[in-house]
Amino acid sequence: MKRKIITTADGSKTIQIEDWNEQYHSIHGAVQEAYHVFIKHGLSLFRDRQLSILEIGFGTGLNALITLVESEKLGLDIAYKGVEAYPVLPEELEQLNYSGALDAKDFEQHFFNMHQTSWGQSHPISANFSLIKQQIDFKEISDVNLFDLIYFDAFGARVQPELWTEEVFAIMFKALKKDGVLVTYSAKGSVRRAMQAVGFVVERLPGPPGKREMLRALKVS
Repeated sequence: MKRKIITTADGSKTIQIEDWNEQYHSIHGAVQEAYHVFIKHGLSLFRDRQLSILEIGFGTGLNALITLVESEKLGLDIAYKGVEAYPVLPEELEQLNYSGALDAKDFEQHFFNMHQTSWGQSHPISANFSLIKQQIDFKEISDVNLFDLIYFDAFGARVQPELWTEEVFAIMFKALKKDGVLVTYSAKGSVRRAMQAVGFVVERLPGPPGKREMLRALKVS
């Protein structure tokens, strides 16, 4: 499918899939959305500890880069797993300039290292951040009680409804530790009901720019 780099409302860039009219990040602000959904309502719940994170839809690596930047402020030692069925192309990454958008030029090489490391193996990205990438379908995830936090950043249910089902959220529930947290930009009623059906306690929270609400799901048992 035809893809192009576009600039979002906060000046940061994302990839648009023209055939779907769908973007990797919000057109209302790629960086703003990532901070609001995954950092403010996810990562910032944890401080001064070891943390295991699963990202569903590693994509451009923006969420991973922001997590690395913020982890140092929060005193976190992070083991990060990014799952992506269709990796972003190197020539696309060069155009995104996320370290510049984040005013984090010191992390520019870390960002490229994230994308250049081999798949299927854990690699140290910094002293407090390791990364393993898996190129698999989300339904192939078999981890059990492993993660404290899940960033659920798959393409929207409008274009890929099969990724927002009870079957997939049951896999997410199983992968989380007790008291684990899943955050996503989506606020669809069907998504909330699918999460609740597999055991999650679900909160509606104020959404990022361009969205009224988002969802946070808790594994309390």
